[in-house]
Amino acid sequence: MKHIFIAFATVGVLAAGNAAASEKLAQTSGCMTCHAIDRKVVGPSYKDVAAKYKGDKNAEANLVKKVKAGGSGTWGSIPMPPNAHVKEDDIKSIVHWILTLK
Repeated sequence: MKHIFIAFATVGVLAAGNAAASEKLAQTSGCMTCHAIDRKVVGPSYKDVAAKYKGDKNAEANLVKKVKAGGSGTWGSIPMPPNAHVKEDDIKSIVHWILTLK
């Protein structure tokens, strides 16, 4: 039983570490210039994005494409510029983190 608890505790620490790393990626990639975790800035809050796409099995892939290419219309008329300067793996990490927010 002790080993199972340690395994779950380790997973929790790794998940928290990944979340912190993904949040840092969002900051260093410029995402936090227009977005915040819990409030609208120029674009929607990340928590609002997570809520909107909750249960959508294609959300992660679609959002990765949208972040990379940019776009407008989903959240209003202000466009999100393309983020081609951000590595795709970093975008995937950021989007995955966003979709885990509650």
